[in-house]
Amino acid sequence: MRPILECKRLTKKFGNFFALSNLDLSLDRGQIVGLLGPNGSGKTTLIKLANGLLVPTDGHIMINGMAPGTATKKIVSYLPDRSFFSNQMKVKEILTYYADFYKNFSTERAVKMLDTLEIDRNARFNALSKGTREKVQLVLVMSRDADLYILDEPIGGVDPAARDYILQTILTNYNENAAVLISTHLISDIENVLDRVVFLQNGQLAVNAAVDEIRTKYGKSVDALFREVFKC
Repeated sequence: MRPILECKRLTKKFGNFFALSNLDLSLDRGQIVGLLGPNGSGKTTLIKLANGLLVPTDGHIMINGMAPGTATKKIVSYLPDRSFFSNQMKVKEILTYYADFYKNFSTERAVKMLDTLEIDRNARFNALSKGTREKVQLVLVMSRDADLYILDEPIGGVDPAARDYILQTILTNYNENAAVLISTHLISDIENVLDRVVFLQNGQLAVNAAVDEIRTKYGKSVDALFREVFKC
């Protein structure tokens, strides 16, 4: 089966700065992958390229064999690291917007998750706390039947008590034919749900390994290996 995401010699320059340099990477379906690295390592650039928000300087990136664009937006569900809704919209209005915009959006699934989190669907988005707004956005993203979920810091702004539920939401709302790519700094909090990790360093691939391989080969947790590689 074709990888859901492929990068070949992927390069992105900003002026004289290489955000990504000759990156070769492929991600298969049926995996939850951690995209890890310090600030400035190229994670956000890779995510924006995958979502068609940036254009490569050289090389290419493919989503299910297609260059990022209108067609790939139908199969990629993206959670950015910041709010992207009008503050005046009510939660229920956002649900309607998503249902109208994405044919693969399940309103029933979203309502169930919102009710479990006790989020008022009549509340305006700007009346919610920062953590609750992030929960709403994650619910919307995971309520699509997508082929690739790209989550940028999905648990960064929520309280520790809600993190387990959010991770369980990620685990239970994608199927074996999809993949999840999670970028986060909270490695120890998500390590138990990851199948594979990709470490980026200075725009290049530093580590690409299964979590089980890291534990057997290095005798370390992902968090411990990350601290060793990046001298944290």
